[in-house]
Amino acid sequence: MSVWFTSDLHLRHARLVEIRGFEAEIDAHDESILDALGTAVGSGDQLWILGDITVGGKAAEDWALRALGEFARTRNVELHLIPGNHDSCHPMANRNSHIRQRVFLETFASVQLFARRKIATETVLLSHFPYVGDHTAEDRGVKYRLQDEGDWLLHGHTHQDCVLDPSVHPRQIHVGWDSWRRPVHVDEIAEIIGSDASTR
Repeated sequence: MSVWFTSDLHLRHARLVEIRGFEAEIDAHDESILDALGTAVGSGDQLWILGDITVGGKAAEDWALRALGEFARTRNVELHLIPGNHDSCHPMANRNSHIRQRVFLETFASVQLFARRKIATETVLLSHFPYVGDHTAEDRGVKYRLQDEGDWLLHGHTHQDCVLDPSVHPRQIHVGWDSWRRPVHVDEIAEIIGSDASTR
């Protein structure tokens, strides 16, 4: 079994589809993402999506859940979700998030606001939000962010094209689609963490 990470798929998100160079071709955008997932993630693997499967709205979200559920079933992939601010199962997005969580659990093996893993002997936290930073002038959703106590953090949300920016924070790694255009393997995360340790 291999473990993979990604975030901010934003399926059915017309504005982001254009930003990503697909003009108005939502179907082509979504198909390219699902194809890239299928190329990388194999049978028996785990895929952790760190939020924002779409931009929100019931129709788009239900479409994305069906597409991801079909992907998981046909490929025998175990999906886990750390919801983002556009996922209706996140309390920031929806005061009835506890109700929507039931729907998400039909697609995902787990849905939780954050998680903790051991990668390259280091504790690594998973969250949609970075410790610091955003793609807007101000950091949004600050009360939903994890407190920085020195652990590594895998995150999405910022839509940056930079994977690791020490000038912003030395221990937060962006696994979002806009950085990688594919899911990120746990060994790639271990290599980034190991490179940092070797320079200390």
